[in-house]
Amino acid sequence: MLTGKVALVTGAGRGIGREIARALAADGATVIVNYNGSQECAEAVVAEIVGSGGSAEAVQCNVSDFAASEAFVKEVLDKYKRVDILVNNAGVTRDNLIMRMTEADYDAVLDTNLKGAFNMIRHLSRSFIRQRSGKIINISSVSGVLGNAGQANYSASKAGLIGLTKSVAREFASRGVNVNAVAPGFIDTDMTKGMTEDAKKTLSSMIPMGKMGGTKDIADLVLFLAGEHSDYITGQVICVDGGMSM
Repeated sequence: MLTGKVALVTGAGRGIGREIARALAADGATVIVNYNGSQECAEAVVAEIVGSGGSAEAVQCNVSDFAASEAFVKEVLDKYKRVDILVNNAGVTRDNLIMRMTEADYDAVLDTNLKGAFNMIRHLSRSFIRQRSGKIINISSVSGVLGNAGQANYSASKAGLIGLTKSVAREFASRGVNVNAVAPGFIDTDMTKGMTEDAKKTLSSMIPMGKMGGTKDIADLVLFLAGEHSDYITGQVICVDGGMSM
C-alpha cells in the first residue's frame, strides 16, 4: 500500500496519466495531478479520486519550462514536504515524415517529452537524495525502442528518455532511489478511438498478441514500480506492448 506517500504525475488529465493517477490514489497515495492546458480534465480526475475516498490536487505547470517546473516543485514541497513517487508521463506528438517536419514540431516534442522529464527530476533530485528513498517512473514508448516512421521527433524523445532513465538510475542507486522506464506499445486511448476499424485491424496485426493494450495495463505496472515490491529493480525499461518489441 502507498498510504502516506505523495505521488506527482505529469500529464495526468487524460489517457494513461489519468489511469496512473487513479491507480496510485486507489492504493493510498496522495496524488498531484499535473496538467498543462486541460484544467477541466485534471479537475475531473481529482473529483473522481476524491469521490472514491482518495486524496488528490490538480496543479497546472508546463513541465517543458525549466523555471516554471522549479516553481511547481517548490510549491509541492512547501505544501507536502516530500515527493515519494514521480511519474514523468507528460507527452505530445507532432507526427510527420522527417522531410516535412518543421523545427518547431521537433522542438515541441523534445521539450515536453524529454526535457520535461529532465526538469522534474532535476528539481526534485535534492529532495529524493535527502530523503534517501523514492521511485521515479518515466513513461517511454515502444517507438523509443524500435523507432517508427513518421515519428522521428517522438521516437528520439522516447529513446532519450530511456538513456535519461539509465543514467539517473546509476546516479541515484546508492541513495535508495529507484528509476525505471515503462515503454507502452499501442494503447487504446482517446487518440486511437478516432481510428477506423480497418486501421485498428492493421495495427493489431502488427502485435503478436493480436490486440491493443489498455491504460490499466500501464497503470498496473507503474503501481508495481511505485511500491515496495520493486525495491531491487532499477535502470530497467519494461515494455508493455503485446510482444511488439521482442
